[in-house]
Amino acid sequence: ESSTRLGRHRWVVERTVSWLAGCRRLHRRYERKAEHFLAFVGIAAALICHRRLMA
Repeated sequence: ESSTRLGRHRWVVERTVSWLAGCRRLHRRYERKAEHFLAFVGIAAALICHRRLMA
């Protein structure tokens, strides 16, 4: 694949990670169970999508 296409996919991932970094609870993994942490990641993703749709 060309380097321009690789850069486009990388930018999407970096943008998503930066959006998730805005959620303070996800900065550190405080939960003991991985299922709880993944649930908070899912909630954060849903909130980000909701904010983007309402803007």
